[in-house]
Amino acid sequence: MARRAREKQAPQGIRVTLPPQGGTFRPLGPRRLEQITQAAFDILEKIGMADCPDDVAALAIEQGARRRGDGRLCFPKGMIEGALDRAMKQVNLPGYVEDFGLNIGGGHVHIGTGGAAVEVPDDAGGFRPALLADLYQLMQIVGRAENIHYGVRPIVARDMETPWDLDANTAFACLKGCPKPIGISFDTAQHVPRITQMFDLALGGEGRFRQQPFCMGIIVHAVSPLRFAPEGVEIMKAAIQAGMPLQICTAAQAGATSPVTLAGALAQGLAESLAGLIIANVLSPGFPTILAFMPFISDLRTGAMTGGSGEAAVANAAAAQLLLNLDIPSTVSAGMTDAKEPDAQAGYEKGYTVALAAQAGADMINLSVGMLGSLMVASPEALVIDDDMCAAILRSVRGVELTDDALDLEMIEAVASGPGHYLGEAQTLARMRTEYVYPTLADRQSVQEWQDAGRPSLIDRAQERVRALTAQPPTHLPKDREAAIRAAFDIKLPKDLS
Repeated sequence: MARRAREKQAPQGIRVTLPPQGGTFRPLGPRRLEQITQAAFDILEKIGMADCPDDVAALAIEQGARRRGDGRLCFPKGMIEGALDRAMKQVNLPGYVEDFGLNIGGGHVHIGTGGAAVEVPDDAGGFRPALLADLYQLMQIVGRAENIHYGVRPIVARDMETPWDLDANTAFACLKGCPKPIGISFDTAQHVPRITQMFDLALGGEGRFRQQPFCMGIIVHAVSPLRFAPEGVEIMKAAIQAGMPLQICTAAQAGATSPVTLAGALAQGLAESLAGLIIANVLSPGFPTILAFMPFISDLRTGAMTGGSGEAAVANAAAAQLLLNLDIPSTVSAGMTDAKEPDAQAGYEKGYTVALAAQAGADMINLSVGMLGSLMVASPEALVIDDDMCAAILRSVRGVELTDDALDLEMIEAVASGPGHYLGEAQTLARMRTEYVYPTLADRQSVQEWQDAGRPSLIDRAQERVRALTAQPPTHLPKDREAAIRAAFDIKLPKDLS
C-alpha cells in the first residue's frame, strides 16, 4: 500500500524504490563487536574530548560529565548509556514533497549523495571548478532518480563570493532541484536561522519548517583525534533551536587522524560519534539525531585518503554494524572511488563499498553516488550510472522472499509435465515487476544487437540519461514561493535555469 500511495502522490515521472532492511552481513563477530564498543566507552570515560565550548561543557558537567586536569571532558558509562536510551531510534525525515519522506533507523537502507567536491568534468575530458548551476543540475538528477532517496549537497559552488552567498544559494539550489529530503552544511551558526526563514517561505509561512523539517543540518561536530569542533557544536545548537534534524559527522582517517588498525579506528570513531550524541542530548534530550560515522582510510604509501579500498568497505560496514547494534540511526560512507572517471575501477570500487555498507544495514549511505577522484569530483554521468548500480544493490539486500505462493509445487508439476517452461505462467507475469529489477543503463542486448546499434558505450547512455532527467525544470516549488524567496534573498541561480 505504501508503495502504491507513494507512486500515486509523487510528482509525475518520479518513482522511488522503497528501502530494504539490511544487517545480514556482520563483519564483526559478537566478541569483537562487544570489545570495540567497550573500547569506545572507555575512550569517552578515560580520555574524553577536548575543546568543548564552555557553556556546553557546563551543561554536560551538570548532567554527569567530568573535566580532567588537562581540561578534557570525560563521560562516564552511565551518561553514555543514558544518551543512548534517550536517543530517537527512528528519525523521520520528511521531503519537501512529503510523500518522499524517510524513516531512518533499524537498518533500513537509504542511498544518498554527500561531500564537498570542488570540481566537475568538463566537455574536453578534463575538470573545471564546480559552480552553482552544477549543484542545481546534480540535485535535479537526485530528485528524479529512482534509487536515490535523499540529497546531501555534493559540491561546493566555487562561483559564490562570500560564505553567506554559498550557504544561502546552496540551500536554494538543493531545495529547488530536489523534492526529497535534503541536507546542507553551514559556515557559521548565525546562518542557520536565516536559512530556516528561506525554508519557511518555501513552505508557505513562518514556522512551517519546524512542522515539516525537510532539510538536515550536516554538522561536523568533531575534529579527530578526540576533539570537539567548537563552531560545529555552535551550529548544532542553532540547528536544534530551529528544529532541524541533525546528521552529525566524524570522518577520521585511519593511519593519520585515527589509529592505523581498523579496530582502533572504529573504536575512536564510535567514541567521537557517541560524544556528539551525548552533546545533542545535553542540549535537547531525544532530539532527532543521525550519527554519520564514516571511517576513512589512508593509503599509507602516500598518506592520501583512499575511498575505494577494501579496507574502506569493511570499515564502513563495521561502523554500520556497531550503530545498528546500539539501535542508533546511522550514516556511513561508501562509493568514494579513487577513479577519476566512471570507468571499470570506479565500477568495482563503488560496487563493493556500497554493497557491503548496505548489506550491513547502514540506514543512510552518504557519498554513495556521483563522486569521483577521492571525493574531489562530482559527475552527473557517474550519478546516473550509480543510480543504476544501486537498483541492483538494493535488490540484493531484499534477498530471497518467501511468500505464500513462492513455492508452488502444483505449478512446477504442471510445467514439468507440460510445456517445459514457465514463460507463460500467471506467476511469471505477476512477478515480473516485483521480484526482478531491470537496469536503465546497463546493456543487456545481444552482442549483435549492440553492434547494430552503433556500439553505444555506458557513458553515451549516461549522457543521454542526464539530458532526459534535466530537460524540464522541477515543479515542486510553487512559483509564488520561489518569487518570495528571490525577493528576500540574493539568489544567484538564474531564473531561466530554474
